Parts: sequence; structure tokens; C-alpha cells
Amino acid sequence: MPKLEIKDLHVSVENKEILKGLTLSVDTSETVALLGPNGNGKSTLFQTIMGNPNYRVTSGSIKFDGKDITELEVDERSKLGLFLGMQNPSEVPGVNNVDFLKASLNAHREKPISLFEFYKVLNKAYEEMHIPFEMSSRNLNEGFSGGEKKKNEILQMLILQPKLVMLDEIDSGLDVDAVQLVGSIIKKEQANRGFLIISHYARLYDLIHVDRAFILVNGVIALEGDKSLIKKIDQQGYEWLKKEHGIEIEKEEKMNEVSIGSCAIKDSMK
Repeated sequence: MPKLEIKDLHVSVENKEILKGLTLSVDTSETVALLGPNGNGKSTLFQTIMGNPNYRVTSGSIKFDGKDITELEVDERSKLGLFLGMQNPSEVPGVNNVDFLKASLNAHREKPISLFEFYKVLNKAYEEMHIPFEMSSRNLNEGFSGGEKKKNEILQMLILQPKLVMLDEIDSGLDVDAVQLVGSIIKKEQANRGFLIISHYARLYDLIHVDRAFILVNGVIALEGDKSLIKKIDQQGYEWLKKEHGIEIEKEEKMNEVSIGSCAIKDSMK
């Protein structure tokens, strides 16, 4: 069974160290919740795993399916089976949604998919996501609402069928019905792939099975447990970490995070 293995990972962004010796492992047969206060490194971890060049690994390693991917490009990691559903998907004027999806799918195949088979896959994904098929002809995320962008990320996951899916606050910007839909899609897909999910809301985690939960604080995994950690944080926040474990949460500092979206899109359209 493929596994994501991260050991003693140190990552800097704009000359500031964000991840400070983080270690974790996730099997592609399980779903893991990644919790933690804002500004402590959750999104940085996902961007680093996916290979965003703006996130500099200063030491440590990232392995997937037994292969060291620390130095691999974004497209190479994607072809190995990693997928990132982004917190803020990029709008890409001039790039048609259908063309992007077809190019992305073909990049993961030895032989290009036939037009008939592609539209069969595309139709099924749009139906599952309850997205009007006419939206496929629009430019990628251009003019999309926040919720439409997030649903489009899940649609890409359905088409690419990755081994391990990272979802960065995929439920933010979604209404109640859309959260229910995304939760049902994740639940159905859990039998086929692993998930590493960031969310600040217990409602998404309540809709799916969660095997383990990690709390990321100050750039490291501070605690690991089961789903009960989610409920405790939902009810009490993070203040109990100091009282019960002596963990002082460092003050959040704002920085200019750079999305991996545009570079991933450029790679897929080559």
C-alpha cells in the first residue's frame, strides 16, 4: 500500500522558517484530519508536499510510495498519485476548463484518452458534482464563485483518480448543501484512495470516516489521536493545549503565500 512519509521536514517561505522538523506518515488506505491554528504551517505543508517552488525545503525528506520526491517537480508528483485541492484556486483566463481537464488526464496516461471516453468520464464527474455541464466550456475558474471553484477542485479529483488527496479547507465558501455533497463524494472515494484534510469545521469531518487526527502547532505535529480530537477542538478551541500539554502557540505572522495553482496549470497544458 503506498504511503506518504515525511521525516524531520524544515521549510522556509520568504526566508522565514514555517515547518520546524515535522514528521508524519499517511497510508493511502486511511483518512487523516490535519488540525491546528491559522499560521502554524498546515497549508505550507500541503504546498511543500505538492512541490510549490516558493516553499524551500532546507532539511528533511518527503517520500511517497517508497520514492524520495523532495526534489521532484509538481507534475512528477502528480503523476505518482498526489493531488492537492487548493484553498484558493487560481482563475486562469484563456484556458478552457475542458482543455485543462483533458490535458491533465492525458498527462497521467501512457496513451491519450479518446474523445468519446473523455466525454464519458467528464459527464459522469459533472453529474456526480451536480455541476451544470455547460460550465465545462468556461475558462478555468474564471468568474466562478468561491463554492464553484471548490467543487471544481473535487471534480478534478474525480477525473484524475489520485492515490492520496490533500484537501485544504475545501469546505470553506460552500453552503450547507454543497458541504453535504462534498462530504458524500469524499465518503464514497475513501474506499479507493487516502485523504489528508484540513478544515476548521467539524461538520465536514462528521460526514466522513476519520482514522486519525494530527494537530500541527508551531511548525510540528504536536499531538496525534483519533476523531475525538476534532470534537474537543470544536468545543474548546486550542487553549487546552497549553493547560494539558504545556504547548504555547506562537503568534501568527502574516506572509504572502503563493498558490501552486498557476505553475501546476502551466505544467498540465504543456
